[in-house]
Amino acid sequence: MTEVMMKLPDKTSLALKMPEEALGRELLFAAAVKLYELGRLSSGAAAELAGVPKPLFLAKLADYGVYTFDLKKEELQREVMLG
Repeated sequence: MTEVMMKLPDKTSLALKMPEEALGRELLFAAAVKLYELGRLSSGAAAELAGVPKPLFLAKLADYGVYTFDLKKEELQREVMLG
């Protein structure tokens, strides 16, 4: 497993109003959502990156303004094949 470390300004956690422990999870989930939205990751791969089950990942997409079922025919076929 690859480990990535980031340095963030203290103001970031203050602005997000969350403790440092939750900040990493939030950033990782947001990255997974964006990569899924851009079509760079399948929903399964994005869920794995976010560290949550695929159904939960799909359910939380709306919280980020991403539509769960806004897939083109080709994307839907890819999702079904990759499952």
